[in-house]
Amino acid sequence: MSELRLLALYPEQMNIYADRGNVLFLQHRCEWRGIGFAYSAAGMGEGFDPAEHDLVYIGGGQDRDQRMVAADLIATKRDALEAAVAGGVPGLAVCGGYQLLGTSYELGEERIEGLGIAPLHTVREPGPRLIGNVSIEVDLGSGRRVLAGFENHGGRTYIDAGGQPLGRVIHGFGNNGGDGLEGIVRENLIGTYLHGPLLPKNAWLADELIARAIERREGERPALEPLDDELEDAAHADAERAAERG
Repeated sequence: MSELRLLALYPEQMNIYADRGNVLFLQHRCEWRGIGFAYSAAGMGEGFDPAEHDLVYIGGGQDRDQRMVAADLIATKRDALEAAVAGGVPGLAVCGGYQLLGTSYELGEERIEGLGIAPLHTVREPGPRLIGNVSIEVDLGSGRRVLAGFENHGGRTYIDAGGQPLGRVIHGFGNNGGDGLEGIVRENLIGTYLHGPLLPKNAWLADELIARAIERREGERPALEPLDDELEDAAHADAERAAERG
């Protein structure tokens, strides 16, 4: 692949957990391997052509921004995003972006309609916010791996019938602090509460997204050139230890 084309949804509104770090990390992982990187964004009132993008990203936002984005997503981007997901375009949705994938979520006394692209819903229940370092065990087809990051969410997310969780909680709360599950996977779309940002602490997941994007576009999974990940491995180990300490 000469160029990976990434689309960021609402980068101005949905960027409260260092989410731009995820995009920059993907860019660096591509460029260090000689793969071009083209960044584009779709904000309020803007649609997009799913055929023009290899990877879609949406981060987290404040409740006010998330409410506004939810209505705009349904009005201007839902059909294109559904087509992209159904067509195998890889995607990563973090925290508020993850909640928006579901059928609905609650903000205070208000129930907000979601995209309905992933089988999940988010509710508000009595109890404190779910905050802290977290690690989960996942298997995205190449064996068991650990994702480590940070979570901070008041909503409790539940996976509906037919949904596949991203992983199982090792340390931390996960989707709702009760069922031991975290995130969701649909086709090549990944939703998760883990941020901080996520990808610099989990370089293998960044490479997995890049590989899936290339495979979908070119029809063959690439053998990505190994990189010197001494710093990335150290960041991952630190994040795991932080999760173990609670």
